[in-house]
Amino acid sequence: MQAVLNYPKIAVIRPQGSLNAANALEFERDMTTVLAQNGVSILVVDLAAVESLDSAGLMALLSTHKLALTLGRSFQICAIAPSIRIIFELTQLDRVFEILDSEAELTQT
Repeated sequence: MQAVLNYPKIAVIRPQGSLNAANALEFERDMTTVLAQNGVSILVVDLAAVESLDSAGLMALLSTHKLALTLGRSFQICAIAPSIRIIFELTQLDRVFEILDSEAELTQT
């Protein structure tokens, strides 16, 4: 379903396809596992290959964001397609999440 890449202190998760009620729990579990690892201070979710996102997928992202804050870690989202970005804008979650245009911005953070 997704690839996990590890940079020094940065983990990148790249989900593919749909993030919906059918797989949101597994997706959240994967993000939580990566975020809880020692040595990971930034978790980045690259949404470039995500074609659809429903409320369950959005809640998985939000729950992981809250966990990151609790752990004192950073949670970022990058490469959101315009059709997915509108969901973040309509729910005003674009103001909650740190959103990068691309993974290349990681080196600038």
